[in-house]
Formats: sequence, C-alpha cells, structure tokens
Amino acid sequence: MFKVLAAIGFAVLGLGGCAGKVDLQAVSQGSSLTPGTLDSAPYTLMALLPAPGGYKHLRVYIEGDGRAWATRSQPSIDPTPRVSLMARLAVGDRGPSAYLARPCQFVTSPGCNTDLWTSGRFSSSVITTMNAALDVLKSRFAVEQFELVGYSGGAAIALVLAGTRNDVTQVQTIAGNLDPVKWAELMQLAPFSKPVTPLQFRDKLRALPQRHFVGLNDKVVPPQMLQVYTTKLQGKCLEVVETLATHDQGYDESWGSRSDRPLACETDPLR
Repeated sequence: MFKVLAAIGFAVLGLGGCAGKVDLQAVSQGSSLTPGTLDSAPYTLMALLPAPGGYKHLRVYIEGDGRAWATRSQPSIDPTPRVSLMARLAVGDRGPSAYLARPCQFVTSPGCNTDLWTSGRFSSSVITTMNAALDVLKSRFAVEQFELVGYSGGAAIALVLAGTRNDVTQVQTIAGNLDPVKWAELMQLAPFSKPVTPLQFRDKLRALPQRHFVGLNDKVVPPQMLQVYTTKLQGKCLEVVETLATHDQGYDESWGSRSDRPLACETDPLR
C-alpha cells in the first residue's frame, strides 16, 4: 500500500528540518518527486515517489547505511542520514525515478532497534522489506523493469535484490560496499549477523549489466574492495568508473556524464 506524507499516522523523523538530518521535503521541492511511505512489511520505508502514472522502466535509488554509528563503538539511536547523495540524484534524474530509504531511516516501525542498522543491516528481514517495497512500486506505478542504483551499503542491497528478482535490468553503484563480509574484515570491524550478500547470487549477477563508480580517495569503502568483488564475480557485462572522489563527495560530474550511457560490456570487467 502507498501513503503520501500527509497521511502518515506514525512518527516520521528528519522531515521537518531537524538539525543534522536530511529534509526530504526540502530536497524534493520543485521536483516531480514527493515524500511518502511504503507499507513494505516487516518495516515501513520512507521514499521519494514519482507523480501518479505508469512507468515501464523505473530507476530506483537506494540509500546507504546512514548514521549507523554515533561513534566507532556506540550505535546511533537514529540511522537517518545527515546528507543524502541518493535523494539528490533521484530528484535530479531526467527520467522516471524513485528513492528508497533503508529500514528505520526517517520513519520508525515496530521492530526498529540498533541491531537492524548495525550488525543486521544486511539481514534477511532487511532484504525482505526492500523487496516488498519494489513490489509496491511495481504495482502502484505499473513498472515492468527496474534499474537499481545503490550507494555505499545500499549497493550491496541493490545487487542482492537484483540477484533475487527477474525484473531488474541493470545495477549501478556509487562508493559501493559490494562484499560486506570482506569489508568488515578489512576494516577490522565486528562481523555482520547472518548477512545476505551479493556474491551469494554470483551465478545470476555474473550476467547482469553493472556499472560501479569508485572513489580513489574513499577511506570508508577503500577502492580495493571493488577488486575483491569483480575478481570473485567474473562479470560478463561490468564497467568500472574511477574518480578522485571520497566516500560521499565528488561523484556528480562522473555520474552526470556516465550514468545514462549504455553499458560498455567488456570481456575484462576492469577495462
């Protein structure tokens, strides 16, 4: 079920200009996208939704991990991101688009707890609710095909969704955490709790067109993580776009010039 923002009957966080949190109303002002929620059990997700109508092809931008941790050892009490590259790109997209937040960002649901956005951020319940959100979009807007765009941890979510569905034609990622298990090891972090990861679906993802934007100055998801993923995947249609970006800054020019180009499918995924 779809609900516009005005009809929300429960707590919504970060939409009224609260200090330090993304204001989706402000971000989407003057655009064709509108803040709203999606009933996508087991959680309700915040979204930016296109105008009513039918969209054969819809590009869906999936948010990153947000503010999962307040400090290195203390989980945040609210994972709502302070800035959102994905919301901004969705609003500026020239084609039909939508934006999906991750569970418990912006809006609370029963079952929201710190484990969900820390050790459980790639758990089966998260995948289930993100899948349900795509199903709602598909029904509401008569979508036939999705293109998924994922940022940071949202990149892993986008790839897992593509690995479990038959209506995703392409995935693009920005600063993507494409192998969360190896990433946690590299960064010397506690392992995730029963993560569902892209490489569990490598047989299907190997043939899926993918474009990955990687920041050479990214200290959060180091560039070598992309090499780990591509080596294991051996993708048949995979393009890498290297930029001088950090984890959250410096992607606008490369995204604007490359994101709408047909993928150059090379034999060597790193060419």
